[in-house]
Amino acid sequence: MTQLPGLLDTEAIRKDFPILDRTVHDGKKIVYLDSAATSQKPRQVLDALNEYYERHNANVHRGVYTIAEEATALYEGARDKVAAFINAPSRNEVIFTKNASESLNLVANMLGWADEPYRVDHETEIVTTEMEHHSNIVPWQLLSQRTGAKLKWFGITDDGRLDLSNIDEIITEKTKIVSFTLVSNIMGTHNPVEKIVRRAQEVGALVCIDASQAAPHMVLDVQALQADFVAFTGHKMVGPTGIGVLWGRQELLEDLPPFLGGGEMIETVSMHSSTYAPAPHKFEAGTPPIAQAVGLGAAVDYLSAIGMENIHRHEQAITAYAVKRLLEVPDLRIIGPATAEDRGATISFTLGDIHPHDVGQVLDEQGIAVRVGHHCARPVCLRFGIPATTRASFYLYSTPAEVDALVDGLEHVRNFFG
Repeated sequence: MTQLPGLLDTEAIRKDFPILDRTVHDGKKIVYLDSAATSQKPRQVLDALNEYYERHNANVHRGVYTIAEEATALYEGARDKVAAFINAPSRNEVIFTKNASESLNLVANMLGWADEPYRVDHETEIVTTEMEHHSNIVPWQLLSQRTGAKLKWFGITDDGRLDLSNIDEIITEKTKIVSFTLVSNIMGTHNPVEKIVRRAQEVGALVCIDASQAAPHMVLDVQALQADFVAFTGHKMVGPTGIGVLWGRQELLEDLPPFLGGGEMIETVSMHSSTYAPAPHKFEAGTPPIAQAVGLGAAVDYLSAIGMENIHRHEQAITAYAVKRLLEVPDLRIIGPATAEDRGATISFTLGDIHPHDVGQVLDEQGIAVRVGHHCARPVCLRFGIPATTRASFYLYSTPAEVDALVDGLEHVRNFFG
């Protein structure tokens, strides 16, 4: 068995994840290498969800009976846990959404409806990058189309890094918002936050960071990032689906208009007008994802107990080993950084002229679960002139043996297709 420095006790950790004991295709034990799409869930999270529904299920905030007060305490307790997890200055800066996509759409719509000095209009510019998930491209395209604002973006270098050589021309005095990913979901590239934020601040632009591929894997300190908004999602960090987070600076949340209207987000309502509740409730219209927030709170507890520094160290070791092993495979081309430095635990690649969908199907027959396609990052595939990639992504439960299984599986793919 391969031994690497910095690894977690994966044998103990994997016992917390029931699905990792599953077998597929005539008894082959599953090798799960698709955590960038969604992570598996430990028993602690599953138990928290069951406990909520079995003992505390009620709507939050308005009920005065016992289980309603319990549900409210669990829901707001999850907000406290998330705030501590990301080092938010205030719990009131943590908004629960249904996923990171909704969080990013929330920011885009707030800016489209805002008054000066935040308003995006035909005289302003929006900046993003070519390596974004579609969730951090399409909302800005929609905002640009609706307001007439000019959409600009940073390109990608041949080695999968952001091309910041023209940063002063991309981020200008007209820029209102710069929105970019902290870690690429397709290439694993870890982007230079400080340089981008510094330039945005020079021109007075707001900064929004998509941390969906960062929050599960490393210490996420929103104060250290110095951004104005940070979005991430629960299901990639051992939490349930249906829960996302938008963190925003308190003063911005106070000034910006809500995106959705309805119950819970109001202070007073008449047939003529309404006033809004303070943040975060101002941005949480209707019945929120209560059980999912409780599950996210349990996920935060689980990750915190292990330690995000320890998880990051484990993934760095696994990723370095995976890069090394994959580069041994003939005809394999890593898309993006071909080194383990400054990258996340995600590796996309092509294998000769074998279509990634064929690669994925043959690997699946061996029990190996990878993602194939453009990974909601089609501009990256267009940039590198490829139709799609095969993507392997790792997490705290990934092992060197699973990397070896992937490499052996790719050799089988090569033999299968001659």
